[in-house]
Amino acid sequence: MSINWDDLKVALAIVRHGTLSAAARALGTTQPTVSRRLDALERSLQAKLFDREAGGLRPTALVLALVGGLEQMDAGAFSIQRQVAARDTGLSGEILVTSLDWLGDDVIAPMLARFGAAHPGVQIELINGTRVFNLARGEADLAFRFGSFEQENLIERRVGEVAYALYASTEYLQQHGTPDVGDGFEGHRLVYLDRAAGEVPHEAWLPALARHARIVLRSNGLRAHMAAVRDGVAMAVLPCLLADREPRLRRVALPHPAPVRWVRVGFHSDMRDTPRIRALVDHVVGEFELLGACLNPKQ
Repeated sequence: MSINWDDLKVALAIVRHGTLSAAARALGTTQPTVSRRLDALERSLQAKLFDREAGGLRPTALVLALVGGLEQMDAGAFSIQRQVAARDTGLSGEILVTSLDWLGDDVIAPMLARFGAAHPGVQIELINGTRVFNLARGEADLAFRFGSFEQENLIERRVGEVAYALYASTEYLQQHGTPDVGDGFEGHRLVYLDRAAGEVPHEAWLPALARHARIVLRSNGLRAHMAAVRDGVAMAVLPCLLADREPRLRRVALPHPAPVRWVRVGFHSDMRDTPRIRALVDHVVGEFELLGACLNPKQ
């Protein structure tokens, strides 16, 4: 009996994700392809691996008994891929980088572009979004984010700081005046992150100071915050790296130290000695150091 490893990967993906379509997305293929591979595997084994139900596929006892071995094979395959990718090829090869929203678009992307321009043998691909890539499974080589990395066998390094401050437009300040902590920002308007974000460090200090301010908008995107402040509608806490570039925006002086968040990079331990990875991380650290005026703003 000959079993195709690609068919086994399909079975594992269906166990993990529950449906043919979800498994296809995870594998980067189509639903019909996943269905054909599953049929081929069941014919090869002469056994049923999943019961077809209205809501998806329910694993049989047989496939559940195989999951442990399939997980080991999957981990071993990714380990081989990482070791091959980490081979000492000098400053050449591909680097897949992931980051978040504005951090990736406005801060990390120019840094990566300058590195790529200086090292033509390195091809960099940057993917920005809310998805958390699994570095252990080789979904990305490097990830830049604010929070800590929780996956096993990852190396985490602080590469720089991003300072925040409260900002308002010159038009807003002319119309509403400078907010007064003494009266809890009475008569002023604010934009906050949406409630799904929970308590985030760069905003957590403000509600106690602005207890009487009116919240006119909650949004999960920095672009919305920036647009509302630029338009003179309200004030918001913004990263100094971006807001200081806006000629119409002003920092609002407050008797409170400006919050700072660390930017972290994570990568698998198998990649620690890869020249292009080390060089890129060092490059980003150096670029953050050049942003010193924005990292420790003076109110």
